[in-house]
Amino acid sequence: MNNKQAKLRSLPKVDESLALLKSYPEIKTIPASLMKKAVREIIDLLRQKVLQDESIDLPEDNDEWAALFLQKLQELNRDNYRRVINGTGIVVHTNLGRSLLSQSSVDKLVDGAMHYTNLEFDLVSGKRGSRYSLVESIICDITGAEAALVVNNNAAAVFIALETLASGGEAIVSRGQLVEIGGSFRIPDIMAKSGAQMVEIGATNRTHLYDYENAITEKTNMLLRVHTSNFRQIGFTSDVSATELVELAHKHDLLVMEDLGSGSVIDMSRFGLPVEPRVQDIINAGVDVVTFSGDKLLGGPQAGIIVGKKVHIDRIKKNPLNRAMRIDKFTLATLESTFRSYYDIERACEDIPTLRMISDAPETIKKRAQRFLRRFKKKYQRAMAVKVADTASMVGGGALPEYMLKSSAVEFIPESGQVTHLERRLRALDIPIIGRIENDKFLIDFRTVQDHECLEVADIMAECLNSFS
Repeated sequence: MNNKQAKLRSLPKVDESLALLKSYPEIKTIPASLMKKAVREIIDLLRQKVLQDESIDLPEDNDEWAALFLQKLQELNRDNYRRVINGTGIVVHTNLGRSLLSQSSVDKLVDGAMHYTNLEFDLVSGKRGSRYSLVESIICDITGAEAALVVNNNAAAVFIALETLASGGEAIVSRGQLVEIGGSFRIPDIMAKSGAQMVEIGATNRTHLYDYENAITEKTNMLLRVHTSNFRQIGFTSDVSATELVELAHKHDLLVMEDLGSGSVIDMSRFGLPVEPRVQDIINAGVDVVTFSGDKLLGGPQAGIIVGKKVHIDRIKKNPLNRAMRIDKFTLATLESTFRSYYDIERACEDIPTLRMISDAPETIKKRAQRFLRRFKKKYQRAMAVKVADTASMVGGGALPEYMLKSSAVEFIPESGQVTHLERRLRALDIPIIGRIENDKFLIDFRTVQDHECLEVADIMAECLNSFS
């Protein structure tokens, strides 16, 4: 018998391995099906390794086999979707769940999850109601629109609006506004799927009112504007304002639609940021239909919000696609709570985490970083250079891409070549800590670390780094 055959024969049977694990207290709460899956995966993996390389070492005793099985069990029994610490400094982080919800939104979310609600029940008439009526009037109050509709994200909002209002006809759009949004979705692709024929006008950097007017034909249904919130053009540029476009559209009995992307309902310049068009500003300019996201600058849940003239919104509501794109009770509850905060702008800036993090003063962030460092140094027992340093954060979510926010980070400077190893170790924790690497240093930016997380993160980091090698 050769070495490979001997090793294959030495692999334990599944039932023997399960019997071995019964003596370990760690498995008491783990389902039997998951235990069997872990054992089989480990045995199958080692079988494949032996077949590829007979010199591979196998566990030598029951304790080593049990350790392998238990490690795999821990991996399988750990939630795939779980909390992480955002130490990147990017406030609206697309990959880390975008905007955090306010406490009032979280309370509404829990309430809606634990109890029955009037989701589609009219409490006045006692008959079936519309889920949209629960939030529509509030959205209209805040934005100044005649009517509103909410779908599951902004790409869906753009699609259903185009499919309803421009399908079979032409929609004129500037070449400089043919943006690509997250996940490689591009405005031209969405337009093509909607059935609207895109008519490109102008140049990449300059589009004039006469470009729109010269492109209008009897097939034209819509003039489309797309706010370039996720990139900026500078230098020799020219664009057409919403007001100018509305005047032209009315002259030709056309409608105007604008996709604001990361739409905001407050003046971002109050935080020292560049001016972004508010949804109210676009509505006041006379634009017929406006779409924007719920989970970016608004600071709410993932949603695509459509506001505008009632005659057009009513048409979109009747589109059969609306049912496929409708929001659930959790989105509805948290969106209502988010919009209610905006009745009092000062309250919104305090209560909505996205606005609070964007507006945090550099001095406040530095104190948070220093508080972390004091706790960390009490717990940390090894030698590694660690210090508070000035850095720059970003709003994220495609908003204000060229603007950096002054911030403070804690820098970890491991031995040469170890920074990527440190970053991987922190990502592998039960509560992963996601930071960024700059100039061979690992940074945790405290603009996006919450006050209540500060000491917890220090303890987690110290425990992890005490065993770092």
